Amino acid sequence: MALPHAIYQALGDPTRLEIVQRLGDRGPLPTLELVEGLGMSRQAATKHLLVLENVGLVESRTEGRQVVRELKLEVLSSAEDWLAKRTAMWDRKLDALKRLVEGME
Repeated sequence: MALPHAIYQALGDPTRLEIVQRLGDRGPLPTLELVEGLGMSRQAATKHLLVLENVGLVESRTEGRQVVRELKLEVLSSAEDWLAKRTAMWDRKLDALKRLVEGME
């Protein structure tokens, strides 16, 4: 599985975020249906899909003549857990700073 920063980096692109949103909303989709209406060539869309696959967010499988893409929710959950831990750490640090500043008044 990719490191959390790589996952967030992959999601930082609006097109890739849209692809993840579509897979989350509609479940596994054939590639052509998934990228329909994104306003780019199939080649460009495939590059975005490969980035998502490389970080483990999307998995592909061949069904007949179609490639079906599926969102790997456990990878998103892992990245969310990582972010929640960082958020909690910063909340504690900010609370300590607030207490320190308020104690100086």
